[in-house]
Amino acid sequence: MKMITAVIKPSRLDAVLEAVTEAGASGLTVTEVRGYGRQKGKTEVYRGAEYEVKLLPKVKLEIAVPSDIVTAVVEAISASANTGKIGDGKIFVMDLENAIRIRTGELDAAAISG
Repeated sequence: MKMITAVIKPSRLDAVLEAVTEAGASGLTVTEVRGYGRQKGKTEVYRGAEYEVKLLPKVKLEIAVPSDIVTAVVEAISASANTGKIGDGKIFVMDLENAIRIRTGELDAAAISG
């Protein structure tokens, strides 16, 4: 099992959700976060005053998947989140040692299946 964590632009969320569902992910967690990478924020103008926004709004997705569909889910996220512009985000894939469904006590692959 693997845990896929993706940080993407909020505007791409709907497209990414649809793509990962089609790729076989049965569930995910979405969190609104703020951060920066190479772009180091941006400058905006509000009522004539310029100010710097250092932490930009992003969306973090956490998806637990069986090892056999990791490549398909990562490719789905990458393709659907890509705008070709700076700030599109990052995808991280980590080993997932255990998973337990609290309601039923199911373990590992059974716990993350739909």
